[in-house]
Parts: sequence; C-alpha cells; structure tokens
Amino acid sequence: MRYVGKWVFYSIGAVTDSDEMVYLSTEDFLKSPMPYIDETDEEAVANELRERKTMIGMQIEICEDGKLYMLMPLPEDATKEEIDAAVASGEIHLRGGMIAGGPESWEERDGVLWYTTDLSEDGWTKGSDEDGFVCFMTVRFVKAE
Repeated sequence: MRYVGKWVFYSIGAVTDSDEMVYLSTEDFLKSPMPYIDETDEEAVANELRERKTMIGMQIEICEDGKLYMLMPLPEDATKEEIDAAVASGEIHLRGGMIAGGPESWEERDGVLWYTTDLSEDGWTKGSDEDGFVCFMTVRFVKAE
C-alpha cells in the first residue's frame, strides 16, 4: 500500500453497552448519545459537538521524507490575530492551514504502517489495519482522493 499522502477521518470506535467495539461514521458520531455529559445543559452539548467536529476534521499527512503529521482544524471561533499570536509564541504550528502535531517518524514494515509514539515500550506503534485504514487510537482514517 502507498501510505504517502493525506488521510482524512473515516470513523471512530465506540464501545456498546455489551462491551463490543463498533465504528461510527461522521454522521453517526455527531448524533450518538453523550452519556458522560448532562444533555440538558445546552452549553455542555455545544462544547461536546464542537469537540466532535474537531475530531472529524482531523487529518494525517504522511510525507515521503519519513515524517508523519497529525493535523487538526483551527478552532471555529479563533480570530486571525489569535492564531497569529499562537504561532508567533510557538504555542501551535501550522501546516496547510491546520494545527500540526509532530512530526513523528514513520516506516513501512511488511506492508504495514508503523509510526513513533510515546505510548509504547519500543517507541513505535502499528498505524494501519487489515482493512487498509490508517489508525490513531480509536480513529480510522482513509486516504483522501
């Protein structure tokens, strides 16, 4: 598989009441219950939807030079001045108009994507699955057209 390129949100894993992992599409994720917040609290619901939209807007950019970037959309309510100040202070870095995390290193091993992380003993984690998705935590990404 050719991993180089941009990968966009496809689905997110959620655990059902019977402890089974299911993957929710964008639409299903936005409509899914919010059992960990008070759904009668309009502000809490709005904040959760904003977080979910940020998650859905995430991308992964895998570069020829062995670098991998996690990309997040800029906050909807952020002004240009706030963004410029955050960039100038080094608080955030931009890449392609998005907030860039990383870079991490990546490599292909026997057709499988691996990338560096602080989450494993040897510093590497498997980043693709048997269905051809690039995976980060419980989020699956599909290659952009």
